[in-house]
Amino acid sequence: MSDMQNQQDPKALIKKVLAPIAEDMAAVDAVIRSELASDVPRMKEISEYITSAGGKRMRPALLMLICRALGYEGTLHQYLGATIELLHTATLMHDDVVDESDMRRSRWGNGAAVLVGDFLYTRSFQMMVKAGNLRVMEALSDAANRLSEGEVVQMVNAHDPSVDETRYFRVIERKTACLFEAG
Repeated sequence: MSDMQNQQDPKALIKKVLAPIAEDMAAVDAVIRSELASDVPRMKEISEYITSAGGKRMRPALLMLICRALGYEGTLHQYLGATIELLHTATLMHDDVVDESDMRRSRWGNGAAVLVGDFLYTRSFQMMVKAGNLRVMEALSDAANRLSEGEVVQMVNAHDPSVDETRYFRVIERKTACLFEAG
């Protein structure tokens, strides 16, 4: 594929941008698999589904890129990238229940989706504690709280034709931007 075609193909462009952090992203996936380990058979099944489904992993990717750009040489960023991804996935599980979507909960129903979302939330908080950095815990726990607020604000806005740009941005700041910012 020529350089001109690469520039026009979004997937090729993303792959090129993420190439410098490919090892970091593989490590993030390995941490996720490890941290989702459970002796509860249904949790193992659901965890395998979550990890095999992949996902864009944009929040961890941004964290990896920033850390590398700043010259960071350690591995804690990989662990924190996995933490952010589990927190994000927890919000998606709960969001599907609230929105009555079958995207991620279709195999197990609302009850399991809520409980798996709770498992992912609590596991991400366990990971925050293991990271041993209060600033990290503060940033991520504040983001988790803002995410929950964003869900409520979105519910209030639903089916309200008077929602303006300010109210819309209030939702996306809480549901999307705050987790990118925490990373």
